[in-house]
Amino acid sequence: MSIPAPFVWSDLKVPPEWVDENKHMNVAFYLKAFDDAFYGVYRAWGMDFAEVQARGFTTFAAENHITYQGELFLGDSFSVETILLDFDRKRIRWFNTMRKTDGSIAATCEWLILFVDFRRRRVTEMPDEYFNKLRPIKEAHDKLPRPPEAGRGISVGNKRRG
Repeated sequence: MSIPAPFVWSDLKVPPEWVDENKHMNVAFYLKAFDDAFYGVYRAWGMDFAEVQARGFTTFAAENHITYQGELFLGDSFSVETILLDFDRKRIRWFNTMRKTDGSIAATCEWLILFVDFRRRRVTEMPDEYFNKLRPIKEAHDKLPRPPEAGRGISVGNKRRG
């Protein structure tokens, strides 16, 4: 099985309803775009909505960290790249990079996702079939450069990319 490294969701455009009073894409819609980018990633992993209903497993976001690095405006095209940084039986750490058409970064988002028993709504250990499918994804993504924003916290001293 060929694993995209990174996963890429492309041909996206900023619609009018995502633009705010500052005439750029509102912060809330960056998170929506990052979240929507997971649909293709999760299908490749074998976790789609039909699977959630049939097996009773899903994932919940526990934490995310967004950096805003370049404005997007009405009609601007962009893409979202997703890489797997780390995982264990209960947690998955993903990283998204939103790119403008010129390749520059508009934003990044790091996620800590929890594997959940949907019926009990509790964090649970993922079965081998899911856990083992993440291993080759991580191996493929480990060959990519690690984003400098990964693991970054919020402080006055943080610096942007060079």
